Amino acid sequence: MNGRKIASWVVLLFLATTGAFAQQKDEKKSQVKVDFSDTFEYLQGDGSNKNTVRQKFRGNVKLRQDSVLMFCDSAIITDNIFVVAMGNVVIKQGDTTSAFCDSLLYRGDTKKATLYSNVSLVNGSQKLFTERLDYDLSTKTATYFEGATMTNNSTQLSSKRGYYYVKNDEVFFRDSVVVIDPDFSLRSDTLKFNTKSRVVFFLGPTLIKTDSSQIYCEDGFYDTKNEQAEFRKNAQYRSGAREAVADTMNYNGRKKEYDLKGNARFTDKNQEAIADRIRYEQNKNKYYLSGNATYRDSTRNIASEEIIYDRKNQVYSTKGRSRISDPPQILEADAVAYAQEKGTGVATGNVIWQDTSANLTIISERADYNRATNYLKAVGGKEGRPLLITKVDVDSMYLSADTLLALQTIDTLTKDTTRTLFAHHRVRIYKSNLQAVCDSLTYITTDSTFHLFEDPIVWSDTSQFVADTINILLKNNAIDRVFLLSNSFIVNSPDEIFFNQIKGRDITAFFDSTELRRMDVQGNAEAVYYARDDKGGYIGVNKTIASEMLLHFGNNQIDNIRFYDQPKSEILPMKQAKHEELKMPGFRWETRFRPRKPDDVLTVFDKIVPEIPEPSLGKR
Repeated sequence: MNGRKIASWVVLLFLATTGAFAQQKDEKKSQVKVDFSDTFEYLQGDGSNKNTVRQKFRGNVKLRQDSVLMFCDSAIITDNIFVVAMGNVVIKQGDTTSAFCDSLLYRGDTKKATLYSNVSLVNGSQKLFTERLDYDLSTKTATYFEGATMTNNSTQLSSKRGYYYVKNDEVFFRDSVVVIDPDFSLRSDTLKFNTKSRVVFFLGPTLIKTDSSQIYCEDGFYDTKNEQAEFRKNAQYRSGAREAVADTMNYNGRKKEYDLKGNARFTDKNQEAIADRIRYEQNKNKYYLSGNATYRDSTRNIASEEIIYDRKNQVYSTKGRSRISDPPQILEADAVAYAQEKGTGVATGNVIWQDTSANLTIISERADYNRATNYLKAVGGKEGRPLLITKVDVDSMYLSADTLLALQTIDTLTKDTTRTLFAHHRVRIYKSNLQAVCDSLTYITTDSTFHLFEDPIVWSDTSQFVADTINILLKNNAIDRVFLLSNSFIVNSPDEIFFNQIKGRDITAFFDSTELRRMDVQGNAEAVYYARDDKGGYIGVNKTIASEMLLHFGNNQIDNIRFYDQPKSEILPMKQAKHEELKMPGFRWETRFRPRKPDDVLTVFDKIVPEIPEPSLGKR
């Protein structure tokens, strides 16, 4: 009998054996039909069950149930429902889904199959390989428990257990999950993979490795098609010496960008960045820190609301209130921009710069600085002027000018450090026991001397000092001497009614315990001195001319005067003295310009015009 006749006979026989059930619709759907076979064998009854119908088919077997087709070398069908298929088994379901194996058990009533040996399930470009697979053809759900591997284009995934929902394009991999991709490898406890979008979802502890980095997380996803990922729950990153942790990490493989959100921390050798959010552009080697941002390296500590660090060009900038600690210097500002290669930076907005080694603070609106030379230029600020604050004799000294400059030099031989301060235009100084004004000023730490230029005026208690140039020498961080150079003029008045006057070419004033103790006048010395009795009453006026004078003070008042080299002296009673005529040429009493409190140094005058006081005589 030829194959075509056998097939026809099998079909007729199959219809005959199932005719008794034709009236039951559900049973018809459960029946497996035979389209073709080279040979056929029919057996009625099996063991104790005489009603069991068993059919054996051999050679090019083709079976059908609804839209499902099965092919194999041989098959045994029991009651038209239970199928045992062997040899080159193929199941085709629709245009895209096919299954291959060496043998198969199938129930037509449940449409569930168990595939054995060399099993492969193909759905489009996805291929699943295993040794045993349970497959529900009604729901298109495949399950394996003895290990399987899936390939999706260039990506390969494997695990010990898994669930493949073909309709939903989803595969769940469980237990010892491994993913191999040209760009990375992955190990996990549990994964979900969307075969259509090629997105991997991490549902348990997961470790991802590339040629240069590795990432750990316990939740998240990775879009293998678009090279984008999000890592959550204990997310960690490592690449060489670089390490990062955050609540959430986002990665864009095409742009080579990392975005760390929530409790973000990034370390690299001796560098550390901490912020609410850290974004890193690998191609540009650039970091963006925002929210409680801190950046540290071997030399500095930067804290701000936002920090942008260009590691490639060694440039950083900040936004929001910023604090940069670069011992011994500390800088605070609303915004900072710094180029490390050039060593230059600009700080703007409520700038506070400190040199802790020199106990020096500068407050301004803008500061330009050079870290290499410790150069600082400060402009603007409260009332439009920068302010310098330093400690002198355990007391704060306040200094303001239109522009403040500070720089530091190091002697190449001795390695000694020298800091120099320059103040330009309309300089004003306040200290509790000393005040001063001038047009410009320099201070050098090596000689501990303030140099005041262009119409300088210094006040100490009841004394006023005027000269072409005035130098203030500090010793042990306290005022030791004041040098008046050229056209020196000192006025002393305890009551601003009568004025003691000392005039000469150069004058040196000596201080002790913050008080004026003595005064040395050299060259063309002149003095007008109001003598007083023990009760403080005025008893007369002494007018003297000499080459040199030596004055001693007590409680900031003249105790006695010594004159040298043929002095000429005249003593006048108070009633006979013409007090206005006793005022020497160049007399000035400039109290209107004198700072009375720290904030007064910010008040400026375009030009100091000598003030000639109105005559005012008291009764004595």
